[in-house]
Amino acid sequence: MASMEIAPLRPWDDFFPGPDRFAKPDLSDLTKWNNRVISNLLYYQTNYFAVAAVLFLIVGFMNPLGMILGGAVVTLVFVGSVWAGENKAMIKNFKKKNPALFVVIVMVASYFLMSLCGGVMVFLFGITFPLLLILVHASLRLRNIKNKLENKIEGVGLKKSPMGIILDALDQQEERMNKIQDFLESKFKE
Repeated sequence: MASMEIAPLRPWDDFFPGPDRFAKPDLSDLTKWNNRVISNLLYYQTNYFAVAAVLFLIVGFMNPLGMILGGAVVTLVFVGSVWAGENKAMIKNFKKKNPALFVVIVMVASYFLMSLCGGVMVFLFGITFPLLLILVHASLRLRNIKNKLENKIEGVGLKKSPMGIILDALDQQEERMNKIQDFLESKFKE
């Protein structure tokens, strides 16, 4: 098993360069888009965690109790869903067949539980907004050579990172996403 390594914080001019390094994803080729998102999540993970932490802290200063409650709810739902995905056959099969839908269900369940506690705005601005910003950046940022090389090293298993572990727990590995995309394309062509 590879040891856990924290990815370095990428320089600002690499993380957010000029408009020449951003492009709208090709929505007709979901495999390519998925690969771009997963590659960017792995390569810029420390930058993404820093952006999320800053937004989390800003909302946390405005509503500390709501943010603690929101973080606890999302953490419990995430850990519970990963545990259920590993230990319950029906959920494990659903998670393997529908990994993106599984993530959406985890987020909706978190939102529902937060709405019961009265912390919807905290959930939206402190948890969902950073995730949306990360997804938008990962979707629009074009990959570079260093990005592709780092992802291949992690994909082979030579090293593990926090984002890689999170993606593994949610069954969002690039290979599985490619297999799902190939399956969907073959079904729609028939």
